[in-house]
Amino acid sequence: MFDTKFVVVVREDMAVWQKLNVTAFLSTGIAAAKPDLIGEAYRDAEGNSYHSMSIQPIIILSADEMLIRKIHARALQRGVKSSLYIEDMFATGHDVANRAVFEKFAPDDARVVGIAFHADKKIADKITKGARMHA
Repeated sequence: MFDTKFVVVVREDMAVWQKLNVTAFLSTGIAAAKPDLIGEAYRDAEGNSYHSMSIQPIIILSADEMLIRKIHARALQRGVKSSLYIEDMFATGHDVANRAVFEKFAPDDARVVGIAFHADKKIADKITKGARMHA
């Protein structure tokens, strides 16, 4: 049905609350960058209105630390812009602090705990090779 994939990959060794937090933050980055992925508002049978959501499924995968580093490198090599969450961001409390800690790291030394992107299916599959559906 879709020629593209909206993918989030989280590092598998984190606490559940961290995985959920990272997934939420990364998804907002993709939604902000790709507003065409967001559909119309939802309405229930009584006419109450609810926020719009993604028009396509968001695939949630997990990977160990080494594989998520490879996935990050593959995305960079292919020029696929992503949302990235690094471990040091857990110690901050707001966006400005997150960006300040983020800019201290290069791709080779960032401790990546999550990455999200939206790309052509074939490219997405090549980037995420080895990751598995989050359980």
